[in-house]
Amino acid sequence: MRADRVFAYGAAAGLLGDLLLGDPRRGHPVAAFGRAAGAVEKVLWRDDRAWGVMHTAVCAGGAVAAGALAARVVRTSPAAAVALTGAATWAVVGGTSLAREARVIGRALEAGDVEAARARLPHLCGRDPQALDADGIARAVVESVAENTSDAVVGALVWGAVGGVPGLLGFRAVNTLDAMVGHKSPKYRRYGWASARLDDLAGWPGARLTAVLAAVAGSDPRGAVRAWRTDAAKHPSPNAGPVEASFAGALGVRLGGTLSYGGRVEHRPVLNASGRSVGTADIERAVRLSQRVGWLALGVCVAARRVAKGRTS
Repeated sequence: MRADRVFAYGAAAGLLGDLLLGDPRRGHPVAAFGRAAGAVEKVLWRDDRAWGVMHTAVCAGGAVAAGALAARVVRTSPAAAVALTGAATWAVVGGTSLAREARVIGRALEAGDVEAARARLPHLCGRDPQALDADGIARAVVESVAENTSDAVVGALVWGAVGGVPGLLGFRAVNTLDAMVGHKSPKYRRYGWASARLDDLAGWPGARLTAVLAAVAGSDPRGAVRAWRTDAAKHPSPNAGPVEASFAGALGVRLGGTLSYGGRVEHRPVLNASGRSVGTADIERAVRLSQRVGWLALGVCVAARRVAKGRTS
């Protein structure tokens, strides 16, 4: 079976598996990788960029190598190759868990239980929930849904189309390392530099595809494109900026503004300033937009892989 068909069938099966099963409560492969990366960090950590580069190379390189070895083992069996691609896709995407967590918070806000929403917010993002009122929580959820649509779904599919199972596992490894050590805390400012920069590079194509598809799938395509063009570059993240701006325009809401992370206050530019304030109902709208973007991304990645295969054959 051709490699493009293996990816198409496997990635579709993996997304369906995520839709039907979500993430396992215990024994998630990404959690296992996180534990392994933490063990490597205990051995290698120094307040030095070079040691951080080594940490990133060992962990991300190990994930890519494991994917390449697994793909090599099953290369003579089309059914096994599809199954491996499906399992890898299911393991690295997280669209269903993202939607579930967002909706749990949305239901709490609809019931007027702000404290319950605050208690649940750390499951979705790193914001300080005590600093947020109901509208602030809703905005945080919409921003997290937008950003994680790229990180947890589209980016993985892009690299799966490019590199098969090694691409899927490598992207999730890089993204996980960034979440673990890529932030600018005193401990990780130097050591996490390589993971953060590699995550920026790996996330670049998926973020742009997410922004394009949000404009296509949203209710206001022109607003999405306008917000992306005018506001994305204002965001401190080169990848979250296009995604959040496009989602803001597509949904007709304002995102950005003052944020609080672990007691550290950040004043970010407003995205889509002409939009209205985020309300609780926008959480469900953002989730549905995220889901449409994920399935469209699968179609785009499958088509792109097929075209690339046709040109090389």
